[in-house]
Amino acid sequence: MRNGILLLYLFLQTTYLSAQNHTNLWWKRNNLRVIQMNLPAYEAATINADSIVTDLVACSANTLLINAGGIMAFYPTKLDSHYRNPYLKDNQVLADVVRKCHEKGIKVIVRFDFSRVHESIFKAHPDWCYISPKGERIINTDMYVVSINAPYVQEKAFSIIEEVISTFPIDGIFLNMPGYQVNNPYEGKYHGIDQNIYDKKRFAEFSGGKALPVEENKADPLFQQYLEFKKATVEEWSEKLHKLVKSKNEQIAICTYSDKFVDIIRHESQSMTTLPYWPYTASDNVGNAVNSFPEHIISNASIQQISFQSRYNAVEPEETRIRLYENIANGSGLDMSMMGDMRGYEDERSFPVFQKVYGFHKKNESYFGKYRSVAKIAVVAPGAWPNGEPMQEYRGIQLMLREAHIPFDIVEDGQIAHLAGKVKGYKLIILPEITYLKPEAVRVLQEASAQGTHLIATNRTLFDNPDALNQLFGAKIEKKDNDGTGNYLVPDDRSVFKRFKGQNMLFWKFNLGLYDLSGADRKLLPVLAKGRPGPPEIIGGHDRTGYYALGIKNHPKSKAALFPVNLGRIYYMHGYQEHKNLLLDVIGHLLPEAAQTVQTNAPARVETVLKEFTKNTPENAGKTASDGQILHLINLTGFSGNTYFEPLPVHDLQFRITLAKKPRKVFTLTDHKPLHFTWKDGAINVSLARLAEFESIVMEW
Repeated sequence: MRNGILLLYLFLQTTYLSAQNHTNLWWKRNNLRVIQMNLPAYEAATINADSIVTDLVACSANTLLINAGGIMAFYPTKLDSHYRNPYLKDNQVLADVVRKCHEKGIKVIVRFDFSRVHESIFKAHPDWCYISPKGERIINTDMYVVSINAPYVQEKAFSIIEEVISTFPIDGIFLNMPGYQVNNPYEGKYHGIDQNIYDKKRFAEFSGGKALPVEENKADPLFQQYLEFKKATVEEWSEKLHKLVKSKNEQIAICTYSDKFVDIIRHESQSMTTLPYWPYTASDNVGNAVNSFPEHIISNASIQQISFQSRYNAVEPEETRIRLYENIANGSGLDMSMMGDMRGYEDERSFPVFQKVYGFHKKNESYFGKYRSVAKIAVVAPGAWPNGEPMQEYRGIQLMLREAHIPFDIVEDGQIAHLAGKVKGYKLIILPEITYLKPEAVRVLQEASAQGTHLIATNRTLFDNPDALNQLFGAKIEKKDNDGTGNYLVPDDRSVFKRFKGQNMLFWKFNLGLYDLSGADRKLLPVLAKGRPGPPEIIGGHDRTGYYALGIKNHPKSKAALFPVNLGRIYYMHGYQEHKNLLLDVIGHLLPEAAQTVQTNAPARVETVLKEFTKNTPENAGKTASDGQILHLINLTGFSGNTYFEPLPVHDLQFRITLAKKPRKVFTLTDHKPLHFTWKDGAINVSLARLAEFESIVMEW
């Protein structure tokens, strides 16, 4: 009996210490203020530890991300397979940077990039490097892209990482450009699936003897198997790295762009080269990551360079400011990536922004980073890095909700099955052209619908799963791709469409799917024919076609609405209010309470982000109970569509905010001044006299 009690005590003690150690991992505090200094090779000759630390302290940064190795070593490596930076003169500079950062309480994450090797290594080991189906190499000056399954990545990379960990007391490692390479992003050229001999051999082992595909064709079963192969091999490498790093020191954080065997998921807000610009990039990135991977810490970097071809020109300071405030509001720390160190920088315009926003975060960090969502709506994202038409559809739906001040979460499509409980807790889920979902994800949506969650889907959502499309929405596809230019929609049912006073025909453009909606309980938005284009004398002929642009199917506890049209894309690209109003009216019909969480007279260009918070202090590390709610206000009035100006001050803002209970006090975070409020019927009414660039209204219990 005594031995049993002793064993139980030891088990509980071990479990407690394990939980304590997990809680005490330094990055778990989620208060990162990162500055990444992406050092060109030649700066190794001039970087100075004292100036780097001085600049970090001036910016209130608590984490430095700086080069260590991979493409080239920024320290005196002893490994033959690790090309040493020829400009490196001071062999102690990296050691000095780490030591002096630690003296100021600044963590150091070192950067590795194992995507390329110097030509000297290529000449000695050409079989380590990428080769295209046409026999081409991917080359940037004297650097050659490697193959992930060849010995350099599979063996030498681990030796390099182990050497750095053994030499320097670092706090984390960051992996740049991990995984399979098929593009030369620095020149904007696609080369194709790697045909390296090691890839061929390993894929044959994985697939039972099959040859590598040479084309990326999603309809090809061989390519689908190749995608599974890539996922499996990347995860296997990541697991091996995780075991190596944690065996050396569990306090070393692993940071990269994926989620498996990673401590910090990094994302990037980058400048856009095509219009329309997207001012919500940080809210989009962080919102997606924190809800799709709730066990991870997220760090979204504001990439200062305009493009790979224009690295020495930074984005506008106001764009940087918006990104950083959106990071704070959505639950990420601060993160900025620049070329080189801060001395003699080619574009210093954003330096005052870094100092101000990072300083604000440092002063008020107890109100950031421990958030829970209050959203009743989830928008499903087409992956972590959406692109093309699905991205436009997805962003358009987001834009409608953000401008209407309706809180929502973002959940990545591939994570639905892993977050079944969370997904089923939403009252409305929106699927903007989510064209493919795994069977288990479809089952989660079906179960959510059966339990009372409403659904709204747009355009080609679930086109490849006709059974689910019919079961959920009562729809069958007759023609999913159909140019809607010239057609009109009629908002005929004014019990649903309440925002169309003085308008009874809505123009259309982009895709207008022709669907059989006979399985739906209501068919709305009759589609009118294109009619007769030409001079005014002959136009007309817009007769009803028999098709509809909206079907609503009633389920026992919920409704499911399908817009088989590019509803989000048309608003993202053109911005006509009538198309936004279609979605808002249907949301109002399915979930009237959606617009009641935050009611305000704030302009559409004031972004509102409402979160429940727990004070983020060391003593609260294990606390989960709420300390109140916080409403972040980001002033985007300076965004004109194709550039960023200083925001215009906004005056006399009124808010009615639904709360779980009456707050003990309400105040502004920028100056900690109290705000007068009234409490009635589960909501507070509060006003803000003036909004400059940013404000947070704290409502503490």
